Amino acid sequence: MDRFIYLLEGEIEVIDAFTGERALPSSLGPGQYMGEIAFLSGGRYTMPMRAAKDTRVVEVERHRMLTLMAQIPEMSDIIIGVFAARRLRQLKEGDATLRLIGEDESQVLRRVAEFASRNRIPYRSLALGSAESIAAARACGIDGVAPAVIFGKEHVVENPTPAAVARLLGLNLEFSESDQVDVLIVGGGPAGVAAGVYAGAEGLKALVVEDLAIGGQAGTSSRIENYMGFPTGISGADLVWRGEIQAMKFGTRFSMPHRVVTLERLNGSFCARFDNGQSICACAVIVATGVQYRRLSLERLEAFEGHGVYYAATEIEARYCRSTDAVIIGGGNSAGQAAMYLSRTARMVHLVVRGRTLAASMSDYLSSRLAADPKIKIHFESEVTALLGPNHLEKVVISNRASKAQQEISTRAMFVMVGAAPNTEWLRGLVQLDSKGFVQTGTQCGQLNSPYATSMAGIFAVGDVRAGSVKRVASAVGEGSVVVSKVWEYVRRDVR
Repeated sequence: MDRFIYLLEGEIEVIDAFTGERALPSSLGPGQYMGEIAFLSGGRYTMPMRAAKDTRVVEVERHRMLTLMAQIPEMSDIIIGVFAARRLRQLKEGDATLRLIGEDESQVLRRVAEFASRNRIPYRSLALGSAESIAAARACGIDGVAPAVIFGKEHVVENPTPAAVARLLGLNLEFSESDQVDVLIVGGGPAGVAAGVYAGAEGLKALVVEDLAIGGQAGTSSRIENYMGFPTGISGADLVWRGEIQAMKFGTRFSMPHRVVTLERLNGSFCARFDNGQSICACAVIVATGVQYRRLSLERLEAFEGHGVYYAATEIEARYCRSTDAVIIGGGNSAGQAAMYLSRTARMVHLVVRGRTLAASMSDYLSSRLAADPKIKIHFESEVTALLGPNHLEKVVISNRASKAQQEISTRAMFVMVGAAPNTEWLRGLVQLDSKGFVQTGTQCGQLNSPYATSMAGIFAVGDVRAGSVKRVASAVGEGSVVVSKVWEYVRRDVR
């Protein structure tokens, strides 16, 4: 949407994109305004509205409105608060123009669902063959007998992928080598988003790119209780989403899914090429790509990925745990948080840990809760040695490393949350890495001016991807915030 629309007279109603009827009992009147959170990024609206009677409005071009919002914080607070509340209502009530038909039958659609869910994009999942899915499909001119992704009555997404949905909603920005930003932030986890907030606040033209979902690995945490300011806890997705909105308010742009495959120094700038062939140049780069869980050396692991083996425990995966056992491999905070979350729906949660205790790898408050929960069983000094099932995971074999005893657990959902492999292959040969692939910074590579500077001037690294960093959300946010002062100095010096 490219305009801000303020009502002077009349009435605006939210409509159902498929039936054309009023979707909500209430409507907008004089003194209120149209729009939703996508206004900040220039994306496509997912909440269709129309005039219910003769209406007079004031329209303000988007970029001019964003400038006014930056200059008048009180106005910005009100508008963003309303837009965010509208999006949260959509997410809570499943009120969405985007519909996924047959998600449970299609691994392709499950990837789209994961992308939408983790990026806080409202969608509704319809069971294949249900009356609602058939009606929605027919409204779009298809028969509804096969899995499909549709957007309102006008659009059937051909070859549905996260990238296709991102393009549809305006989340996947188009770039060329002639485009340039002050700072390119690679990675949309807590460190990257925090850098985006502070870069925008300092007046830098910043772009954050992420290959799957804003939030990174932290976005899969169902509840973070040790982050200051949230005494009752907050999900990782909610925490980083708030940061994303804050960064957009300051003018920082976000684009996904974009994976950087190469980065090179060219004519004094850094040019990043993405996996879709597009590229963009920047005066400086902040590496905030974090880490990813390691893939285990288990026979048939790849065949079961998406069919019983998962690397995140969100509400999407929790559905597969109802009235059955869930198995989690890992002894860190992410594994512990997943165990607590899945215990709400699973019959029993089995936490498989290689060590004798959780003392060295998990926060004390979390390990104490796991021990006290009757629906969680911790298998110490153990590992999963076999995955069983024809097409979908049905059983796992857990082996005790000390006693050599084995037991079979019937399950349709195993979660791998072990190890931390840094996402730095695209940087190899450009900056100095340690033996495990983490980016060396500061005194590790001879840089005395900043603890986040790499061996290549103009490239900085923050968060979990940095060698020696503290693997906690609060630490990542702090590093992403602090690094911007040195980036600003570098960009200003570069401009001079």
